[in-house]
Amino acid sequence: MIQRASMAGAALALFLAGAAGASTLPEPTEPPRDLAPFTFQDASGNTLDLGAFAGQVVVLNLWATWCAPCRAEMPSLDALQAELGGRGLQVLALSLDRSSVEDDALVAFYDEVGVTQLDMYRDTKMAASRALDAPGLPTTVVIGKDGREVARKSGELDWSNDDVIAMLEDLIAR
Repeated sequence: MIQRASMAGAALALFLAGAAGASTLPEPTEPPRDLAPFTFQDASGNTLDLGAFAGQVVVLNLWATWCAPCRAEMPSLDALQAELGGRGLQVLALSLDRSSVEDDALVAFYDEVGVTQLDMYRDTKMAASRALDAPGLPTTVVIGKDGREVARKSGELDWSNDDVIAMLEDLIAR
């Protein structure tokens, strides 16, 4: 196995250059951009915004229980949170389902796909989708420590692959 630390430079170069083969990485946002404000709820019903994660790299994933690619992608987001969560990164899996956590749809989904590391967040009004100009689901926005969008991925991605981990470790280290 190639050491992730030694891969960080190569992964970051691919990420920044948008080179061929970078399809395993989110596309860089050049230049990084400010995000329109929006709110969402945590599992307890508290209203939050991205300021709750200030100073961390945030992998903001917009998804829904009815979305097949979201279902396939969720275990890798869970693995990413297990590996880098608490080390300067937060995976914010934001459900756009109209159902609430109290309706048990999100709990059932997490149980079905084996998610154990991700907290539950919801946006029943789809404010995040509009604020982020998300073309569909899943859409994932990588947010730097400064709160600006640095990368984006529309569609499914293996978030636990070594290139992605190396790229995110580099963002955390900045």
